[in-house]
Amino acid sequence: MKTVLITGATAGIGHETARQLVSHGYRVIVHGRTLTKATQAVEQLRSARAEPVWGDLSVMAEVLNLAEQVRTIAPTLDVLINNAGVYEHNRILTRDGFELTMAVNHLAPFLLTKELLTALKAAPQGRIITVSSSAHDKVPLKTEDFSFATDLEGYAAYATSKLANVLFTVGLADRLSSTSVTAYAVDPGVITTRLLDVGWGITGDPVEQGARTSVYLAKANDLTGVNGSYFVDCRPAPAAIAAEDPVLVNWLWQASEQLLRPFFKSELVQKEMKVAF
Repeated sequence: MKTVLITGATAGIGHETARQLVSHGYRVIVHGRTLTKATQAVEQLRSARAEPVWGDLSVMAEVLNLAEQVRTIAPTLDVLINNAGVYEHNRILTRDGFELTMAVNHLAPFLLTKELLTALKAAPQGRIITVSSSAHDKVPLKTEDFSFATDLEGYAAYATSKLANVLFTVGLADRLSSTSVTAYAVDPGVITTRLLDVGWGITGDPVEQGARTSVYLAKANDLTGVNGSYFVDCRPAPAAIAAEDPVLVNWLWQASEQLLRPFFKSELVQKEMKVAF
């Protein structure tokens, strides 16, 4: 039985992804911001194959705790789906001093993925799926103000975080090319979720459609030749030109590691991470 971790799986696309994968016989680790929310989501799935884990992704110490929970119950992890995301209209700083949108949408999956790499490598074909958005090609990544310290407009921050998701996937695929672990970015479409309501005040397609591509990538037997690709409607699709700029990919990687270095647990872990990637 394959094991999948889905972040942000208590509602919306994440919960529907969990429901579909459970129905296909997968063991699904359901992440929620709190243990109560994660447990309630598991109860709604009504399956012994669903298990809760918890952690506030805006707090990097809780991301580390989440990773430890997962490693404890799943030393071998077949699929990690970085699904959780937020949209904020105003600039909010997290407990760690990061801008909230970038913290939850990019820095948390960056750190969580690194922490779970050993478990992913233990699987025959580990897969990392990161949910991005078509918004990723709408704004440039401002390397001079990555944290929006001087100016923040909600859509720009969200779109930048979604571009970061694709850049992260490209960098991840390159760094893991000699391993059995592969990485993919996903555009779920315009889907009726709380995030869409908060950000745009509109409705879209049903969550069943939004989960479709993540479920496809988790289940597909053969994904030869598409490592690092951006997927739309279960097919590789062109991403923004900036998303494939090797200079920008490398800049984002280095900037993310620099921001997260205080949360690497020890000098030894840092060295191991450098080797792993």
